Amino acid sequence: MAYTPAGSFTTRPTLQGTFGMTASTHWLATASAQAVLEQGGNAFDAAVAGAFVLHVVEPHLNGPGGDMTGVFTTAGNPSEPVVLMGQGPAPAAATREHYLAEGLELVPGAGALAAAVPAAVDAWLLLLRDHGTWDLADVLSFAIGYARNGHPVLDRVASTIASVAGLFREHWPTSAARWMPDGNVPAGGDIVKNVAYADVLERLIAAGQDAEADGGTPAPRPARIDAARREWRDGFLAKAAVEFLAEPHRHSSGTDHAGVITEADFAAFSAGYEPAATLEFRGHTIAKTGPWGQGPALLQTLAILDGFDDEHLDPSTELGAHTILEAQKLAIADREAYYGDAAVPLDYLLGREYAAERRQLIGEKASHAFRPGGVPGHTPFLPPLRTEYLPPSLAARGDGAFAGVGEPTVQPTGETRGDTCHIDVVDQWGNMVSATPSGGWLQSSPAIPGLGFCLGTRLQMTWLEDGAPSTLTPGKRPRTTLTPTLVLRDGQAVAALGSPGGDQQDQWQLLYLLRTIVGGFEPQQAIDAPAFHTTSIPGSFWPRTWTPGGAVVEDRLGDGVIAGLEARGHVVSRAGDWSLGRLSAVVRCPKTGVLKAAANPRGGQGYAAGR
Repeated sequence: MAYTPAGSFTTRPTLQGTFGMTASTHWLATASAQAVLEQGGNAFDAAVAGAFVLHVVEPHLNGPGGDMTGVFTTAGNPSEPVVLMGQGPAPAAATREHYLAEGLELVPGAGALAAAVPAAVDAWLLLLRDHGTWDLADVLSFAIGYARNGHPVLDRVASTIASVAGLFREHWPTSAARWMPDGNVPAGGDIVKNVAYADVLERLIAAGQDAEADGGTPAPRPARIDAARREWRDGFLAKAAVEFLAEPHRHSSGTDHAGVITEADFAAFSAGYEPAATLEFRGHTIAKTGPWGQGPALLQTLAILDGFDDEHLDPSTELGAHTILEAQKLAIADREAYYGDAAVPLDYLLGREYAAERRQLIGEKASHAFRPGGVPGHTPFLPPLRTEYLPPSLAARGDGAFAGVGEPTVQPTGETRGDTCHIDVVDQWGNMVSATPSGGWLQSSPAIPGLGFCLGTRLQMTWLEDGAPSTLTPGKRPRTTLTPTLVLRDGQAVAALGSPGGDQQDQWQLLYLLRTIVGGFEPQQAIDAPAFHTTSIPGSFWPRTWTPGGAVVEDRLGDGVIAGLEARGHVVSRAGDWSLGRLSAVVRCPKTGVLKAAANPRGGQGYAAGR
């Protein structure tokens, strides 16, 4: 063991048991998923139930109009990590030429032009069909109950609505009607309902129940779930969304535009499964999405760090924090240069020789440069590097930043707009799943009448510049930041983890992996430990700026360590003692059958449960 936790303090115990464990970003989702396990459901039934609850109780962080990615293993095939692909592509009419003709320089961070095809619901239903055991009505009963009967609204939901109340009243009246039905912003703790979304879920259930097999008998369970999927893609939902968003409305550009998504776009999408991208690190296999997500950047970072001794891998020291920050900059520069829904030279980028080459670039001082590597046969894309950006239309009027832009996440000052969501589940049989749902948060675009939600904004992660692996292209997936993690050892899944946080998701997960794999921390100790991340990268979200040499740290990292980082040239922003990191995790020991769970204490919202 190279380093040990400083003292024994944790905010909570690491839960331990043998029956089943759940951890997520909201206690109601955790409780609902755990209730499914208690009633005989497996990890996949539980994760789907919890995910739909997240739509209801964290609407500022995700919604049914958004996207998700997951990675899982089954008890029957524990050595094979599988990616659940719930990232929709750009609509057929979402061409860079159209957006440029609309006077845009960037894909907006809010408004229907930023919407990829909604994918989260179809992905969750696919997982339930193939790997769950429960009927759809039973799985959705938790979400329907909270939506129809109400739940105490989070303070952060209320503050998010308050931040966009002017936008809603002036430009998005359907959102004002949905989230401020009496004209006032709800207060934390108020009972809020989403009856329209409860109705949507019940119509999906009814579509399945109405499905019949040959001879007029009720269709079997998989066919009923497929009928619900068809209703989502081909039925009332797509029609309502397309008709409504065809009307011009205000975008984060400060200008009005109509959406380009069509019913055919809805109908053409189907979620699916893909092999995971993997890397061996210190006796563990780390499994992530492919390079249409940012996940392999974490693998690249680990490959670079694997060549250092353990002293360089302690996030709580000046040397360790510096080394980690510099490795992250190099890996994420490659993310910008090479990743996308395209032919990505991933084998080369994850290779030992390339990692050794990149490792040599880490010196004693912080780099303020954007430094992608060279890959034979590939020209790296060099994105626009802006330290600040305001659209011409807003600048001309003297307007400030658009209130609803980007993925809700932690700002360099430590200010928190919100986050994405995350859920992890492991059951007594050894099924394990990690999933990060996001997009379609209430400030994404105008609420669609009769549905209770809006569409997402994932297309803002594409470029309007030509020649990038992530240039906006019809039918191509945007390079998502959603990046859950699965860890295997000796051919068995041993941990599922993830975090909200946009560009910070993998940066915070890296700290957890180093502290647990190298440092020997327990899960809750690793989650509680001080966090940091680099902002010396082009942001994935509108307005896509960067801070050369930027590093955001929790003050608990210590004055000495922070001063040392500043002396090395890092442009440090202090974010407060408990502000960075949103991780949750579940763990399984295949030899003993012991299960563990832990969740983020920051913000008093994430919770783990199990026995």
